[in-house]
Amino acid sequence: MAITTSKSYFWTGFREGLPFVIVVGPFGMLFGVFATEAGLNIAQTIAFSATVFAGAAQFTALQLLQDNTPTVITLASALAVNLRVAMYSASLTPYLGAAPLWQRACAAYLIVDQSYACSIVRFEAEPKLTTKQRMAYFVGCVSPVAPIWILMTYLGAVLGAQIPDSWALDFALPIAFLAMIGPMMRTLPHVIAALVAIVVALLTVQVPANLGLLIAGVAGMMAGAQAELALERHKR
Repeated sequence: MAITTSKSYFWTGFREGLPFVIVVGPFGMLFGVFATEAGLNIAQTIAFSATVFAGAAQFTALQLLQDNTPTVITLASALAVNLRVAMYSASLTPYLGAAPLWQRACAAYLIVDQSYACSIVRFEAEPKLTTKQRMAYFVGCVSPVAPIWILMTYLGAVLGAQIPDSWALDFALPIAFLAMIGPMMRTLPHVIAALVAIVVALLTVQVPANLGLLIAGVAGMMAGAQAELALERHKR
């Protein structure tokens, strides 16, 4: 049965975003544990996750604060880590840019790796979707992720140091990124972009404030774009 309504697209997005709960849950719990060990109380930990809603940036900021890093450097470093979301936003603008302002504001808050990865694959596969259908799908993707992130952060904060190291909760982040990247390796430009980004990230690992990741991201996008242009010229 074909998907036609916005409601149908919401639930399709919900189902396709649901598997990410498996990795978002442990990652959220890990942050809760880390936050309480760093000296935050439960209310501060939950507020941190609910307002920032950006796992990698939260870990970066908390680690720097724990090391008594100046606030300006902490904010700049967290922003540097999270600037990939600006790239996500630019990539989604052609698909969601026609939505009402309040919907775009909500989407800006809800852009995370999982919602972007699912959405961009769907939008590229179905270019004739309406803006309303796209927004419904996007919100559906993140709907199972956001509550679990907050809930598991709370549980991690409550349990704190009682969680044994044998649980190995730190496996969640690399597994999540692998799960997102895998389905997107569909064309040669995608593969080239990924390989270039990996090589540049390794070469710039010593760049301060995690700026090497941004450099790698830009290099990967440029390489992918050039590969696209080369393929187009070859076809012509």
